[in-house]
Amino acid sequence: FFSLCYVMVHIETDTKLDFKDVLIRPKRSTLRSRAEVDIKRTFLFKHTDKSWTGVPVMVANMDTTGTFEMAKVMAAHEMFVCIHKHYSLAEWTDFLRANPDCIPHLAASSGTSENDIQKLKEICAISVPSAQGHSSVEFVCLDVANGYSQHFVECVRRVRAELPHVIIMAGNVVTGEMTEELILSGADIVKVGIGPGSVCITRKQTGVGYPQLSAVIECADAAHGLGGLVISDGGCVCPGDFAKAFGAGADFVMSGGMFSGHKESGGEVIERDGKQYKLFYGMSSDTAMKKHAGGVAEYRASEGKTVEVPYKGPVEGTILDIAGGLRSTCTYVGASKLKELSRRTTFIRCTQQLNQVYGGLVEHANAQRSASKPASADGSPRGGPQGKFQ
Repeated sequence: FFSLCYVMVHIETDTKLDFKDVLIRPKRSTLRSRAEVDIKRTFLFKHTDKSWTGVPVMVANMDTTGTFEMAKVMAAHEMFVCIHKHYSLAEWTDFLRANPDCIPHLAASSGTSENDIQKLKEICAISVPSAQGHSSVEFVCLDVANGYSQHFVECVRRVRAELPHVIIMAGNVVTGEMTEELILSGADIVKVGIGPGSVCITRKQTGVGYPQLSAVIECADAAHGLGGLVISDGGCVCPGDFAKAFGAGADFVMSGGMFSGHKESGGEVIERDGKQYKLFYGMSSDTAMKKHAGGVAEYRASEGKTVEVPYKGPVEGTILDIAGGLRSTCTYVGASKLKELSRRTTFIRCTQQLNQVYGGLVEHANAQRSASKPASADGSPRGGPQGKFQ
């Protein structure tokens, strides 16, 4: 007699959505000007007694975007940078001493290896004179491609135990149950996104991923129920995608591609045929692994690509585009504060969101935008339910 073993394959049939699949429905508004909108937030963190106030837009911790040069400009706009993990301890010390005002607006990144954790502890131990007396790095970003491993959970628990005073970002994950696991293990903020980035090929190489908008909605709901926060990491290709992520319930929105190719980005300017470019690559790409690990190990494959991005000049113009877009979104739905956007958001499904007949003109106009300071804004406390679909 033969014994037959049947495996039941589980398929979720409800459609999961990306930023490109929806638009935000406009609603009646009493706001008279974009200048009336406050895009700052104030957050309290679950595992510490600390708070943070600023504009919750983040630059990703890639070595072509998460640079000290980028941190100086982002801090001036009260935005945030996750610094890549490949700076030396001496470079960290010199930067923090010269730029103590940047400390509230940056995070030190780390992997899970013993060397990474020891280096992270040394960075967090650097204390420099500041307006508050002495300051040290308060945010850490524990960053791995696969946040579902038990080893990573144990790393989060270890860092929480050994650095109880820091605010921990941890990821990446895309589902509610793992968001809850990381928060209960000591993370204050969970990073959400597997495969949405412009130079990430994880979905192609592995078949694993989750459409970003749906991932943010589900993870934000799980996190907020426990008093935690989420970062929407990746998938933004225009300022409107930042607004959609916030509307879906993200507390912070992180991007790499939007901040690539600038003066403050890592790498040298490449000149060819009268045009200028900068390299931009995923941190699991051949380029990154050859640079930092001596090559791609035999047991793994590259899950990132390397591209040449047209040189965009100073990042100031991109910052103003994103901030201006967020203010405009809020006026369309009647939200006087960014805090209110998720409550005021109704998403509508769409088959097309952009008219691409003259696709290059908007990008050209944005590239030529003159730098000017955004309107000032006051901080506000956190909260609010998630976006809705129609």
